[in-house]
Amino acid sequence: MLCAFLPHHPYSIEMQISRSATIDSLGACQGAKFLDGTVYLYGDREVGMMRTYHVQNDSLVYTGHEYRFTQDGKDVINHPTGIAYHKGMPVFVGNSVRLNKEGTLWKALIYQINWEGFLKTGTLDNNLISTIEDDACIQGCRPEYVKYKGKWYVATADYGNKGNEVRLYDAALLAKASKTSEPGMVVKKFACTPWVQNLCYLPEKNILVLIQNQEEGRKWRFTYVDLAKSLDEGTASVIKVSETDKPDELEGFTFLKNDQNGVAVTSSRSNNVHCMKVNW
Repeated sequence: MLCAFLPHHPYSIEMQISRSATIDSLGACQGAKFLDGTVYLYGDREVGMMRTYHVQNDSLVYTGHEYRFTQDGKDVINHPTGIAYHKGMPVFVGNSVRLNKEGTLWKALIYQINWEGFLKTGTLDNNLISTIEDDACIQGCRPEYVKYKGKWYVATADYGNKGNEVRLYDAALLAKASKTSEPGMVVKKFACTPWVQNLCYLPEKNILVLIQNQEEGRKWRFTYVDLAKSLDEGTASVIKVSETDKPDELEGFTFLKNDQNGVAVTSSRSNNVHCMKVNW
C-alpha cells in the first residue's frame, strides 16, 4: 500500500478553478513558480524557456521578460521540469531528456544555475554552474526545496508507474555532485502514487503537494501529503486528494501570495493557465 490517509487531519482542502486563460509563447508549459511577487512560467518551446508575469485579480499579465535555458545558443535545459529556489541556497532546475521516440526511456538531469545572473542576462551563458545526473531517480526529476527537521533539502519525484517515490537530496552535496547516486546524497525518501509532474511545498503547514495526472499524460490530480510523517514512515501520508474532470495534462501548480490562491498550468495549446481557489 503506497498511501496512508489521515482522516483526522485539520484540513479539508477544496480546490476550484476561478478563471482559465490561454497564454501563448510557452510551447508546452511545464510548470509554474511564484517568487517575490512574480509568477514564472516555463515550457519547452523551440528551446527550453521561461517568462514572467504579474498577478492582476484573476489574470496573469506578461512583464515582457523572457529567458532561455540556452548556452552559446544551444538548447541546454530543453524540457524544464522544476525550479528549486530558496533564498541563500543553490538554485537547481530539473530536466527530463527523452532518449527514444516512444518516450519509454528518459535521462534525468539537474542543473545548478546562477539565478540572479540568469535573470539579468536571459540565458545560461556564464550562469550554468554544474550539471548533475539524477541517476538515483526512477523516471525524471522535479526539484523543489522542502524543510525537514529544521533543515532545507531538495526534494524530487518520479513520473512513471512503477516504484514511484519522493526523495530528499542534501543541497550542499548536490551542489558539488556529478551524480545523485553518490554516497550521502539521498537523505530520506517515501513511496508515492504514479504520474507526479511537479512538487509544491507549503512550509507554514509542512505540506507537500504532488501535482499529478490520474493516468499517464491525462487528467488532473493534486495529492496533499504530510511531509514529515511521510518521510518518517516511508510512505505517503495523504491528507487529501483533489481531482478534476479536466482531460488534459496537468504539468504544474504554484500557490501565490497566500495558500488560498494558486495557478495551475497544462501542456495544452489553449486554456493552459488556470487561476485556482483553495479552501482549507
